[in-house]
Amino acid sequence: MANNLTNFTETELLKWLLNLTPAYTPGATKLALYTVTPGEAGGGTEVSGGSYVRQSITWGAVTSGTVSNSADITFPSATADWGTITGIGIWDNGGTNMLWYGPLTAAKTIATGEIFKVLSANLTVSLD
Repeated sequence: MANNLTNFTETELLKWLLNLTPAYTPGATKLALYTVTPGEAGGGTEVSGGSYVRQSITWGAVTSGTVSNSADITFPSATADWGTITGIGIWDNGGTNMLWYGPLTAAKTIATGEIFKVLSANLTVSLD
């Protein structure tokens, strides 16, 4: 994902850069899956039910404004159809603020019994 920052993240980043308020820290980040991709203001339709739960992301080192996940991100086996996953959101640890969003390269339908996995280094975010 390129510069798909949410409005929330853009505001907090400017506050931090210009020393306007104490820095916001999101804590650990989690990956959310969407059947309708969110946008800059949030929204979208997040998967729900069927044992779905957001998953923690382990990040590697930042290099030239880019960072990728350093470990696989594995969601639990779906106990009901999750639908067609079209996008993702990266959320703060408290689950109240979406930080980043974007579409999947290719949509993926998750049926009962299937597992959605993002392999190491396949989730990349950057600032350019």
